[in-house]
Amino acid sequence: MIGRLNLLLILAVLVSGIYMVRSAYESRRLFTEVDRAQAEGRRLEADYQKLLADRQAQATNLRVEQVARERLKMRPISPAITFNPDAPAIEASGVRGRVPAQGAAR
Repeated sequence: MIGRLNLLLILAVLVSGIYMVRSAYESRRLFTEVDRAQAEGRRLEADYQKLLADRQAQATNLRVEQVARERLKMRPISPAITFNPDAPAIEASGVRGRVPAQGAAR
């Protein structure tokens, strides 16, 4: 009877020890996984901040003007290249130097 009780207690201690070792191993594994995830989060946040800075640099007025000039072949407006569809009507009416107000009756 005492031999069986001792055997049962030894078995309980062994099972308990195995459970403790497994629990400690799982805890270390999860801690490592959390640490990796946090490092990845920090890396992604740094990439995001860099992309925001790049976007802000690309959206400056000088940059937009440069792209418009170089890629789109745009140029500043001047009276020599401006087309006014109302110009013949203004000249025919004899009114020079004055542009009729929008919405005014003709």
